[in-house]
Amino acid sequence: MGLLIGVIVHSADLQDRDGAKLLLPKVKGRLPRVQLIWADGGDTGKLIKWVKDETAWTLEIVKRNRDLQTFKVLPKRWIVERMFGWLMFWRIFNRHHERQHLTAENIMRIAMTKNMLRYLTLKNPTTIK
Repeated sequence: MGLLIGVIVHSADLQDRDGAKLLLPKVKGRLPRVQLIWADGGDTGKLIKWVKDETAWTLEIVKRNRDLQTFKVLPKRWIVERMFGWLMFWRIFNRHHERQHLTAENIMRIAMTKNMLRYLTLKNPTTIK
């Protein structure tokens, strides 16, 4: 569904796979039924083993076909991209004014709360845009 389950904002010099090591332990206790998570091709290698050891979850990498010359929606990966699209409706995320990481995290929580409430109040929730 693309709903926010956790957020950590960090400096741009930290790789996504290192950011995952900060985020996953924080959300693990809130997600007792999760068994499988997805990541893009940049999160391969040691992270797969780390996720299994630390959380007992299976990390599956969603890779794109290197031979593909045109755009193609990849399974599961579009959910995250759609969530980022939702966040871009909030002007503050287009400008990145925040000086504190915590401020950016809280603004993201507010934005996603609005999106989740909108989703919950739809008559047909499968048509969220």
